[in-house]
Order: sequence, then C-alpha cells, then structure tokens
Amino acid sequence: MSNYHIKHLEEYYQVYRKSVRNPEGFWEEIAEEHFIWRKKWDKVLEWDFSKPEIKWFQGAKLNITENCIDRHLATRGDKTAILFEPNNPDEPSEHITYKDLYHRVNKFANVLKENGIQKGDRVCIYVPMIPELAIATLACARIGAIHSVVFAGFSATALSTRINDSDCKMVITADGSYRGKKTIDLKGIVDEALENCSSVKTVLVTKRINSDISMKEGRDKWLQPLLDNASNQCKAEIMDAEDPLFILYTSGSTGKPKGMVHTTAGYMVYTAYTFKNAFQYRENDVYWCTADIGWITGHSYIVYGPLANGATTVLFEGVPSYPDFGRFWQIIEKHKVNQFYTAPTAIRALAKQGTELVDNYDLSSLKVLGSVGEPINEEAWHWYNDNVGKKKSPIIDTWWQTETGGIMITPIPYVTPTKPTYATLPFIGIQPALIDENGEELKGNQVDGRLCIKFPWPSIARTIWGNHERYKDTYFSAFENMYFTGDGALRDEVGYYRITGRVDDVIIVSGHNLGTAPIEDAINEHPAVAESAIVGFPHDIKGSALYGYITLKDVGESRNHQNLSHEINQLIADRIGPIAKLDKIQFTLGLPKTRSGKIMRRILRKIASNEMENLGDVSTLLNPECVQNIIDNRL
Repeated sequence: MSNYHIKHLEEYYQVYRKSVRNPEGFWEEIAEEHFIWRKKWDKVLEWDFSKPEIKWFQGAKLNITENCIDRHLATRGDKTAILFEPNNPDEPSEHITYKDLYHRVNKFANVLKENGIQKGDRVCIYVPMIPELAIATLACARIGAIHSVVFAGFSATALSTRINDSDCKMVITADGSYRGKKTIDLKGIVDEALENCSSVKTVLVTKRINSDISMKEGRDKWLQPLLDNASNQCKAEIMDAEDPLFILYTSGSTGKPKGMVHTTAGYMVYTAYTFKNAFQYRENDVYWCTADIGWITGHSYIVYGPLANGATTVLFEGVPSYPDFGRFWQIIEKHKVNQFYTAPTAIRALAKQGTELVDNYDLSSLKVLGSVGEPINEEAWHWYNDNVGKKKSPIIDTWWQTETGGIMITPIPYVTPTKPTYATLPFIGIQPALIDENGEELKGNQVDGRLCIKFPWPSIARTIWGNHERYKDTYFSAFENMYFTGDGALRDEVGYYRITGRVDDVIIVSGHNLGTAPIEDAINEHPAVAESAIVGFPHDIKGSALYGYITLKDVGESRNHQNLSHEINQLIADRIGPIAKLDKIQFTLGLPKTRSGKIMRRILRKIASNEMENLGDVSTLLNPECVQNIIDNRL
C-alpha cells in the first residue's frame, strides 16, 4: 500500500518530502488506492488563497458512507464498528457491527427522505452521545443532506442561532440526556430554541431517558416507530467531491459563531489518512476518542476517520468523574482499548485525583495516548506518560482546528521521538511557516512567530456558511497567500513545533513578547496549583501587565494567599525571568471553559480589563457559574 502506513522516521521524512514536492501526485495516489469512487477526478487540485478558493479532486463522484460502511461489509461485516459505552456502568455496552450500522443508517436515511429531506438541505442534530448521534450524521451523508451537529449541552439561544444561520429544515433530538448523576431536558431546550426558528418543519425525537415531554402536533415525531417501518436499503446519493458534507460552528472571538463548511472528498481522504498514521491503527485495535461528536474531534476521529479505515470506535456517553474518577480507566480495561485520545483538561482533572484510581485498573492494552484541544502542559504530560501510558505508550500531542478538519502537527507514535509540550513535526503534506510581525517568513530553527500554512491540504474548510467575506478576512487577510491559524508557535533547534497559544494570548509587556503557555506551565509546577490562565490588562507604564487566574488543588488551602502569590512569582522568575512575573494574582474556584475544555481567555481578559458589560453569551460554557464568582472577586 502506497505510503499509507508510515512505520519509521526515515520513511516519514521520505514521504513528507514527496508530499510537499508534488502534493497533487501524492494525494492523488492516496485517494486512488484507498477509497472507492463512482467517478475519478478530472483535476486533483485548484487553489487560490487570495480569493480564497480551494477545490480538491474536482469532478470526482462518491458517497462518503460507501467508503465508511458499504465497502467493509464483505470483509468486516461482523466486526464491531461502533462500541457504545453508556453513562451508567451497570447498563450493558452495545456492539454495533458494520452490517448493523449499514442497516441502521439506511433506515434512518429513509426516514429523513420520507420527512422531506433532500440533497443539500440542512439538518440540525442535537443529540447526546448515543449511537443515534453517529447514525444520524451518517444518514444525512447517505442522502446528501448537510448535517450541522450542535453539542447537546448548548443553550436554547446558542441552538437557535445555529439553526437560523444555516436555515435548517429539521432538528433531530432526544427526550433528554444523562450526564453523570444529572439528566438534561434536551427536548425542552429544543422547544425553547424553535420559538425563534421559522425554517424548521420537523423535529424527530429519540427516547433516551424516557421522560415526559410535550410533542407539538404536526411538527414533532417519535423516531423509533418511523425507523421500525423504514426499509433497511437506501441507495447512496452520488455526491460531487466539493459538495458540502457538514457545517460545524466554532465560536468567533467577536460576533456570531462561524459555520465552517467541510466538503466531501478531501475531508474523507485526509481524516482517513491522518487517523491511520497518527494513531498507528491496526486491524483489530479498539480505538477510543473521548470527545463529543458535537466537536470537530468527534466528527473526524470518532465517526469519519475511524470508519473509513474499518476501525472499531468507542462512543462514550458519560463523564470522566461518574460514578467515580476511575471511569476512563475502567472502560479501557473492560474493552482493552489500544488508542486513547482525550483533552489536557480531562488529564489535569484526573491527575488531581492522584494515582490510586489509575493503579486499580489494567491499562496494559494501551499502545498510543493522544491529547487534543490545547497544548498539553508539562506536568500533565508527565502524569499521563508515567501513570496511564506507564512510559511505554507514546503521547501524541496533536495540534489542529475546526477549520483544518484533521490533525496538522503531531508526532507519529513509535516513529517520531516525543518531547513534552511539543506537537513536534508537521503531518504529511502540511507546510507550516512562522511569520514575524512584518509578514516575513522566519527561516531556520530556534525562531518563533505566527503560525501559518503555505499550501492547501485536502480537509481545509472551504468557507464560512453564508459569509465567504468573513472567511477571507479571518484566515487569509493577515498574510499574503497563506492560511493564518491565529496561533503563535516556536520551532526548536531540531525543527519541532511548539504551539505557544493564540496570538492574542501573546502579551507584550514592556516591549517583550510573552506567550502565556510557558508562564502557565511554570505556575502549574507549583504543588498547590491545579490550573492557571494568564491574560494581559492595560498598564500605565508597561503597556500591558499580567493578570493570573489560579485554581488551587485544595480549594480550602489554608496557607496565606500572599505567601502563595510570592512563591508563584518566584517560580515564574526562576523559569522565565522577572519580566514575566504577574502583577495581579486572583485565586478562583474554577476557570470558564468551553464544552471541549478550552479555557475562555477572552472572558478572563475582559474581566481583568474591567470590561464586564460585553462578555457575550456565557450560557454555552461548561461552567457558566464560575464567571460571576470571578467578577465578584476581581482584584
């Protein structure tokens, strides 16, 4: 198989060189040999970043579900495709084979068609992490409808904004969801959202918690009876390579969320290829990504990437802390998980519990550990490496974005030597560049600047739904002929990349550029600190000064906060230099986070700068209550 499975470092360099010298030839070979097409492409790539316009595999015809399901039936029909692990450990797991998945996706696709959904229609999916969520996305793809999955924890306001932005014709939801000990009234949230959504004609409701809900006559329908009556055969709609596959919203730092549009062929090719190599997936492995399908990580690395490779992918409904903090480890032991992909925020929360719970379980099946969502700090990296991977399972610290569709910079396990806090080397075909403030590319090593990508890759988002101008302004206007990631990065002496945080998280103090990530790493080394976030605030003399929000491991830490502050600043001075010391340190009960675990530094910046009147919608946060607590105790 052509360069499809990279096994050692020399091979990585050979394949990488080939992929950047002749990108069209490289991706053409991958596409030709590893996927099924109804019609081959006329042209591999056409692009112009000034417009910006990117087209991959132009003229090709395919259906992504034939590549994710149908083609595996002959050889893997009885293999588990989706392994569902429910919220409650006493409820049995469910093994959905490729054959079962084929029939269930077809039935669902027929229900969509019977309810007026056609190719190109947008369908909003607001469903918890149960099999119906994955099946609904695939059913949309089967008939060429564009799915817009909204994380089933967002508020009614956030949901209605997203439905209206893309004119969804249908909403698929559940009566409610389980989250640890709690249940959430999803249908109630949908009803509230739909008071402001005139485009929605039908709501399909699946039963999960069997709660008593109201059903609106003529609009709301129970899903199960419709599935029971539907045929399990459904011809796949033939799609053009550049037909939209899905819209996924990512919150903008200003204004309304951006509906990133991903198209069919390039996204399929890239997510499948990255999955195979970044996780070194082998035929009988059990792979588990703990993300929610409501995020890009779940789209690419729970659904499309694994299924395109005929993998077994675990779908977990619950949370890491229920019924106790050993839940992840219990699932790994139970299903003999080989690849485990989670977020630094989860790792830090688990590390806070000590190692006793980890040591209770047999984690010897693990071969690869992954990290996603933000750069992993050194302390969390070592804890993960020592206690979960037992120093034998490499950690892949993956950097990528909703906009990129797939992993962009990552070690390849057992191929790339890892280095804590470094995403290491660009993935095959990815051409990163570091740019200084004058827009000049920084060549060579031991440099840091703004991270851009010089050449398109197959899964790059093509536009923002309904607003191409905003797409151009956000990603292609900062530096000529380049995709600007919004992140800063440094390249070390061997060419490894380390993401230093959003560029707006680079704070200029007295003329010095300070990335917040290294300062936070230093603070997090303090034995009393659980987590920290640094932002800048206006300062008469320095221009900007540093404000630290710090959460302690023991909230009732009785030691004098003044002494702690002094120790923390001493640590920073020792690790980075006195210039990086914090002017203000506020001890908090928690930090505001998105549902995918990113700390919302934008909110913290506004509070530090005393601009509380314009914090935006905080209801979609994981822990909105902590915002008021931070405001009340602001220094």
